[in-house]
Amino acid sequence: MSNHLKNETSPYLLQHAENPVDWYPWCEEAFERARKEEKPVFLSVGYSTCHWCHVMAHESFEDKKTAEILNRYFISIKVDREERPDIDSVYMAVCQAFTESGGWPMSIFMTWDKKPFLAGTYFPVRSRYGMPGFIDLLNEISGRWNISRRKLLDSADRIIAHLQQRIPGYQSGEEDRLIEKGVRMFSDNFDRVYGGFGDAPKFPTAHNLLFLMLYAERKSDPAVLGMVEKTLLQMRKGGIFDHIGYGFSRYSTDRRFLVPHFEKMLYDNALLMTAYASAYSMTQNSIYLDTAEKIARYVCRELTSTDGGFYSAQDADSEGVEGKYYTFALSEIMEVLGEERGKEFAHIFDITEDGNFEGVNIPNLLKSNVIDGKLDAELETLYHYRKKRWKLHLDDKVLISWNSMMIGALSVLYRVSGNDRYLQAASDAQRFLERSLSENTYLYTSWRGGKHSKNGFLDDYAFYVAGLIELYNASLNEAYLKKGEQFCREAVKRFADNENGGFYLSDPDNTELFMNPKERYDRAVPSGNSMMAYNFVRLYQLTEKEEYQELAKKQIRYMSAGTREYPMGHSMFLFAKLMYEEPPEHIVIALKNATDLEHIKGRLPLLANVVTVFDDKNYPLLNNRTTFYVCRNHTCLAPSNVLSV
Repeated sequence: MSNHLKNETSPYLLQHAENPVDWYPWCEEAFERARKEEKPVFLSVGYSTCHWCHVMAHESFEDKKTAEILNRYFISIKVDREERPDIDSVYMAVCQAFTESGGWPMSIFMTWDKKPFLAGTYFPVRSRYGMPGFIDLLNEISGRWNISRRKLLDSADRIIAHLQQRIPGYQSGEEDRLIEKGVRMFSDNFDRVYGGFGDAPKFPTAHNLLFLMLYAERKSDPAVLGMVEKTLLQMRKGGIFDHIGYGFSRYSTDRRFLVPHFEKMLYDNALLMTAYASAYSMTQNSIYLDTAEKIARYVCRELTSTDGGFYSAQDADSEGVEGKYYTFALSEIMEVLGEERGKEFAHIFDITEDGNFEGVNIPNLLKSNVIDGKLDAELETLYHYRKKRWKLHLDDKVLISWNSMMIGALSVLYRVSGNDRYLQAASDAQRFLERSLSENTYLYTSWRGGKHSKNGFLDDYAFYVAGLIELYNASLNEAYLKKGEQFCREAVKRFADNENGGFYLSDPDNTELFMNPKERYDRAVPSGNSMMAYNFVRLYQLTEKEEYQELAKKQIRYMSAGTREYPMGHSMFLFAKLMYEEPPEHIVIALKNATDLEHIKGRLPLLANVVTVFDDKNYPLLNNRTTFYVCRNHTCLAPSNVLSV
């Protein structure tokens, strides 16, 4: 029998539509029922490709005894964190305040007026390994609710008061050393043996690498570039990269990047595509371009809709086992490839009888020096063999923020590869977002099944503007730049805190929660506030409009106040700050003919600020031919018919 989720569009909510738990989506009906029946609310937040969400669902939410307790004593609400980042952000702060950690599934117990009094993540159905069992927890909370409710309500008031303490706004003080302090922190945390930063688990966090690459280029620092290259090569060789079907998994569970958490997210692959393409632009090492193009191939054949939008994620689980789809026995390799080719493949890709992961094998190149396409035919054979095993669950909703990251990534890849299909894929996706997730200057977070969500948040605008800027940089089509300006102004209008600085996650005039976060910290993806700093800097440098310069200064000042203690956690902001302080070349191209652009675009520096003009008296043609006006380091070079950068 279906519950109240049956008419939702989120794949995550629909996964729970047939649970015996009487789930509601986040809606006033659920909270009103809790109020009338004087019941506490159980909020469960997750996403459709989350392994431990699946585990808790199977153990508890599909269990009739557990469902009976939830249905009798609680009102239960399911939320897809990717559709409602505001709910996820607020209650994740609650979870971290209670437990000093966080993650998904996130389990929150609260009142009907949305005040939390207890929080956690995954709970086993019965107590084990020192973890309280979910059934025991439900019975304990139900008893306390009936006997000592006042204590629970006092606890809720205390946690809300703690979370509502004033977040630092504008502050005076030194900003000059933030970038250097951030680089030192990365250097101190760098794993010089296996690459990456810190110990396991290791997340790709490509925006850290992008900042370090920019720093290495601006400061001519080979040691910093060495950290980036060590990490990029180790990830490419490790099992976190899918050598059979391409694309990167969400993170590595071990220090070596061998054993991934096997789910694949669109945002990781977008940011990593940008990082590898940028590394190729800096070093001309073909393995980086090869990696970026393999990510693109994965996205185009596994995560792209017929309408041009990009789906969100692929699951880690198959047949109830995490990673089963991706692993191989040695006998399988021999059977599929034959004895001779199978032996060579097994030798290169670390396939053994004993296995390198729980008795089976994750293909990897960590023990090999071969990354040259020698076995591409065998990889393609194994890809088609693997496709017949099991159909991985696909989260087929389209998120505007993640799609915008992929639009930007494909635009960068087009610029370094010269392959038109990447620019075409980026522009197709942008048109889809414009048709399906945009209405005038209003953006919507998600789309699925012909329907878009009701809300749009800061991150949607911030990443869409950044995507439009990259699409402009790739095409030099001014329409994209003008759209970027339009949506940037709308973001300022809707989300800015004009008194204290920064930007709220939700529209302050349309928020229903007890607080409205202003997120600065970069997690798996950069924060909306970091991206707004980046957008202001890029728009100022491209347009030279004072409004963007003032917004950039203001946002840099705001972000600096919250970055001093841990600049390593704000790498996208540091990227923007460094771009502002040490701007790239500014190139004006005075065109003789529009067709000249096609021969020019591939030769432009990746981070240069490029504008084109026709028949402009300020930029006359030299020798009646297309002319380049280049300025760098506060100095302008003589006009030239040859681009020299």
